[in-house]
Amino acid sequence: MIGMNSSLSRTMPTEDTMWRAFEGRDATFDGVFMTGVTTTGIFCRVMCSARKPKRANVLFFATADAAMYAGFRACLRCKPMARAGDKPELIDRLVKLIDDEADGRVREADLLKVGIDPSTARRQFKRYFGMTFHAYSRAHRMGAALAVVRTATTAGKEKSVLDQQLDAGFDSPSGYREAFNRLFGARPSKAGDVALMYSRWLETPLGPMLAIADDAGIQVLDFVNRRGLEREIGRLHTRAKCVIVPGGHRHLDHAEKEIAEYYAGRRQQFTIRLAERGTPFQKSVWAELLRIPAGETRSYAQIARSLGQPTAVRAVARANGDNYRSIVIPCHRVIGSDGTLTGYGGGLARKQWLLDFERNAPAC
Repeated sequence: MIGMNSSLSRTMPTEDTMWRAFEGRDATFDGVFMTGVTTTGIFCRVMCSARKPKRANVLFFATADAAMYAGFRACLRCKPMARAGDKPELIDRLVKLIDDEADGRVREADLLKVGIDPSTARRQFKRYFGMTFHAYSRAHRMGAALAVVRTATTAGKEKSVLDQQLDAGFDSPSGYREAFNRLFGARPSKAGDVALMYSRWLETPLGPMLAIADDAGIQVLDFVNRRGLEREIGRLHTRAKCVIVPGGHRHLDHAEKEIAEYYAGRRQQFTIRLAERGTPFQKSVWAELLRIPAGETRSYAQIARSLGQPTAVRAVARANGDNYRSIVIPCHRVIGSDGTLTGYGGGLARKQWLLDFERNAPAC
């Protein structure tokens, strides 16, 4: 499995090549990819001096944050997120703050309380890790909970709470339960007491996607590192008064099959059942998105005019951003009036890849 993020322009070596490089600690591949070890929940550099795991227990990731969103923690020996140069003492303090916070969020007030200047923290963290303090915190938080969905999906069967905890790399049952409960609404062992939705981890060429469904249809289908996904999941289980657990469902099976066909170039239209949700205006925008043929684009202004509300361009953009059922409802096909890509929750590199892919795909 190769995990990707917004660095989509990078061409990844084959898995056999990456394994040989990792096994041989080949310095020429350092920084090209990361390795995640499923038995420990740790991700490493190619040149890590730790004892090499079995091939069956190794996954490959394009970047450190892709590994984090898959639920892996950085190796303390090879320090895969570190940049060149000495590590400022402040970095260790910031990472510990994230680890110690119950919800994984560290706010400016929290920094000031322990005598850390927020601007200095942001600057040093970005310089050392190559990602912002908040991006690291979000990846740490989401990865902890999503690791459970990934491991359950990979296993292809229901697992006990303890098995899921160990597979996700948590040192204690309480840490596992807190992370899962925080994102999905309840401890897995208590899920039988309320209405359920089911989740699945889907591998794609653009990185993993999270699918959530119930009998009404697909509620969420988006990239795991998509901005705002965490908030959307929270709104979903609050609105539906449900909890979300890893598991099987016919709508998830259907979505997995058709998404795989899409990326294989064998499908341009979907028959996946989508759950009824959204405001009347959002539904009208999403219906317009479904009318955009693969390989074509529309501007926000064009969609607003097609709805008979030509001044509602900003509202159309907001509804487009509130989709959270990527690919199936093709919000990536909406661009600015001047032809620029403009915003996309999954990242502009993904948006460009999808548009290029659809323009070049054979008619189905």
